[in-house]
Amino acid sequence: MKDNNMLRGGQLLAKSFKEKGINHVFTLAGGFCNPALEGFMNYQIPVINCPHEQIAGHLADGHTRLSRKPSVCLVGPEGFANAIPAMMEAWGERSPVIFVTGSSTLKKQGAGGFKEIDDVSIARPLTKYSASITDGNRIPEFVDRAWRIATSGYPGPVHLSMPVDIMFSSYNESASDMERPFTRKEPKTYKAWPEPSALNEIIGIIKSSKKPIIIGGHGIWWSKNEDLLKQVGDEIRIPIFNVPYHQKLLNENCKAFLGLADVHQYHPSKFAFNESDCIIMVGGRLDNQMNFGNPPLFPASSRLICVNGSHEEIEFNRAADHLLLSDPGAFFECLLESNNGVKFSLEKDWLAKNIEERKKWVTASLNNLVETTNSPAWSGGKIHPLELSLSVQKCMTDEDILVFDGGNTHFWSEIAVNIMASNGLALSQILHPGSYSMLGVGVSFALSAKRLNKEKTIVLISGDGAFLSGGLSIETAFQENLPIVIIIDNNGGLDCISQQQERLFKDGSHFATDFRDIPFHGMFEGMGGYGELVTQKDEIQGAVRRAIDSGKPACVNVKTKGVISPIVAATSDKRDKASIE
Repeated sequence: MKDNNMLRGGQLLAKSFKEKGINHVFTLAGGFCNPALEGFMNYQIPVINCPHEQIAGHLADGHTRLSRKPSVCLVGPEGFANAIPAMMEAWGERSPVIFVTGSSTLKKQGAGGFKEIDDVSIARPLTKYSASITDGNRIPEFVDRAWRIATSGYPGPVHLSMPVDIMFSSYNESASDMERPFTRKEPKTYKAWPEPSALNEIIGIIKSSKKPIIIGGHGIWWSKNEDLLKQVGDEIRIPIFNVPYHQKLLNENCKAFLGLADVHQYHPSKFAFNESDCIIMVGGRLDNQMNFGNPPLFPASSRLICVNGSHEEIEFNRAADHLLLSDPGAFFECLLESNNGVKFSLEKDWLAKNIEERKKWVTASLNNLVETTNSPAWSGGKIHPLELSLSVQKCMTDEDILVFDGGNTHFWSEIAVNIMASNGLALSQILHPGSYSMLGVGVSFALSAKRLNKEKTIVLISGDGAFLSGGLSIETAFQENLPIVIIIDNNGGLDCISQQQERLFKDGSHFATDFRDIPFHGMFEGMGGYGELVTQKDEIQGAVRRAIDSGKPACVNVKTKGVISPIVAATSDKRDKASIE
């Protein structure tokens, strides 16, 4: 800083973020970013130093998903390359993380500058906006533009490249104060309101249907309208399902909420899809998880309606029978208002039938678990991954937050969540990898959850492969005094991949997927945390409770047996049948 009226570019960047209300910055400190770090220090914006740039990105993503407010991931040029996986994960979940890259000098761009990389071009397909700051006097403008784009319409990550000469040069603190917008505070987000005639047509279809269901997606979460969704379920009694790979919109406090919209992991949703005459997807996308809106997932006999709050989503959902551009909250309010006039035509027992299907599925799933683990083929005394997740959740309360990470570990935990929910467990939130199924996000998401909810118990169920992918971030738990509990589903390898190989390879073997016997619990003990090894199923709950009570970052290392999950079995079958050989 040269004098009271001059700020280095990095400090002006920090000032601009301070004006927007940013209070979460994550980084692996590097020389390119030092002026920005000085600015964050001077403006008293908390900065978490991470052991790896990918971890910094995942932490920013986790904070953003939970707070529904942008966080900043700040990295250097080579760090940008490391942060790309986190950028992709945020893109998949439309998480409005602001990635800032300290980049090579602008003056000699294209001449082979120190650590020069075309970060703007690389980030462009993974963000809503990617740009290089070309003039230090325009830093507030670029920050404002990035913020607005990240949070408007269907939200998503953005990227700003900050050349090192602009980062270190000095600029007048008030250089852009005489330009509009004069206020630098966090701007309001603008929402789409439904066109009346289109809205009336959609509501008419829904009110005349006898067996409608609602599938809630990302748009409901980011627009903060889950309470209105609950009201629709409570008052109109339309069965509600949650899109896969997205955090839970509702819990058991809403009797109409029935779980995951995934016919492989949660069979009751198959009954709902097949029997319905009207499917209303709100804030979701007709992507691969939703079979692109096609049969057999969406029956041809059922009317498919997509309600989305942005033109990007509407354009993506071209396969729907009916489209409505509307903020989810505005749509729900209109739907609730219509309930005061001509009544809905729902069959009186439609919701009850869906609830009964869930009960049947829970009973069948638990009976199957007992039969499997008591069969002669079940040898070695190792623990079934479903049994593990159920036991862990029995130690949790409605106020707790559950995170899971991995392949089969993720999928079996999804099944366990739906079983436990039917028995009344209403966890306050669930986090897991998004639509890219990226391993290694679990520890970062658990840390984000604990940092924002220090009074709550945060439990992560992680596969051993997933922990090896992102477990280095556990150092941040010790550094920041964030006592999270990590349960390792330790089956000795990348079991999700092994099982697919065993179904694909002619000799029924698997290859290049095994790990040695890793003492994860000892790792935590060596770092100053709590660790415990579990080899028998009746030891799980006691070990989990001791880990929670320890008040330290804790690891319960559980020896499990690999069991192929329904969705992995279905996926491998589909790939084999769709072979292009």
